[in-house]
Amino acid sequence: MSFSSLSLSDVLLSQLKQKGYVEPTPIQAAAIPVILEGKDLMASAQTGTGKTAAFTLPLLQKLAGKPIDKDADAIRTLILVPTRELAVQVNKSVTEYGVNTRVRSMVIYGGVSIDAQAQILADGVDIVVATPGRLLDHLRRGSLSLMAIETLVFDEADRMLDMGFMDEINAILKQLPKQRQTLLFSATLSEAVFTLSKKLLNQPLRIEVDKANSTADSVEEIVYAVDSERKAELLSHLINKYDWQQVLIFSRKKQTADTIANKLITAGVGAKAFHGDLSQGAREQVLNDFKKGTVKALVATDVAARGLDIVELNYVVNYEIPFIAEDYIHRIGRTGRAGKTGKAITLYSEDDALLLEELESLLDKRLPQQWLAGFEPDLTKAEPVTRKNSKSAQRQRAKKRALAGSKHKR
Repeated sequence: MSFSSLSLSDVLLSQLKQKGYVEPTPIQAAAIPVILEGKDLMASAQTGTGKTAAFTLPLLQKLAGKPIDKDADAIRTLILVPTRELAVQVNKSVTEYGVNTRVRSMVIYGGVSIDAQAQILADGVDIVVATPGRLLDHLRRGSLSLMAIETLVFDEADRMLDMGFMDEINAILKQLPKQRQTLLFSATLSEAVFTLSKKLLNQPLRIEVDKANSTADSVEEIVYAVDSERKAELLSHLINKYDWQQVLIFSRKKQTADTIANKLITAGVGAKAFHGDLSQGAREQVLNDFKKGTVKALVATDVAARGLDIVELNYVVNYEIPFIAEDYIHRIGRTGRAGKTGKAITLYSEDDALLLEELESLLDKRLPQQWLAGFEPDLTKAEPVTRKNSKSAQRQRAKKRALAGSKHKR
């Protein structure tokens, strides 16, 4: 199948050809015709499968050629995303694909001047890509109206719910016209996502490109068993010995990200932390350093890493297994993208036992553990599993999972 068979305009086809895209990915082939027909859609696809183009291309097609009314009410398409990094990435795709159209877009997120954003809105735009919190700020100020919205898109809906955005979503929905097209994209399909879809969508078509809650075949998953206090040592050994470039490392907490980065620097690895405590300018600088190769290792929290668009990312490391098992799928989806292969390394210690069990239950597969010579775990220090599966321990893990979501709300 070619893009030309999807009823896209010559302008868009020319831009796709210029970018070297010949055949649509499965999610693009399935979603584009549905969106062009104006139907509601619930789609699940792994990160890196071309999901963004699957909705930006038909949206541009529908808007192209329409005159821009210099009125804040002229906004016709709203794309909601969980983080500022993803907002920037999605808007970049809209801009690149729509470079030869008359469609204008802008990105809205917190941490930068709201007045400057309001001025752009006043000049007139067709598409707004926004995080929920800053969008509500503009609605309260009267900088924009959503009453002319024709299409509403939720990108990474599962993550938006994990981050506790339901109150903001409900407030935004009250400002939208009931007659609209709604598209919901999610990498994982949790019960919360299904509940949200019932509120948002009207007789939606459902597209499931991959088995729900699955990981990509293009990613090699490796689990190294190691004592917790030797994780940083093992990781720096792998990076230095095999000269790994652009390694994305995940931690559960901001403080841990800082600690890991400092340990790697001590071991001779160029590393920086990337999390929500950094200013927007600092985050952009760290990310640029990582993309340029000035920094080999980027140690990030799950929220900060959402939406990172890094070409040729070959290695993802789970320094800690996430409290929310679905986050593992998002993490390793950062590599093995666009037909390329990648490695996902998980550093496993005995205190991760129950988290690994929950992860394997979600994935419906085992993640075989292996030892790396010189870093074998000291089995004499292993704690009895019974202690970790007590009711008290289960309550503690449930509390940590809840906090992992609520603390990331922004």
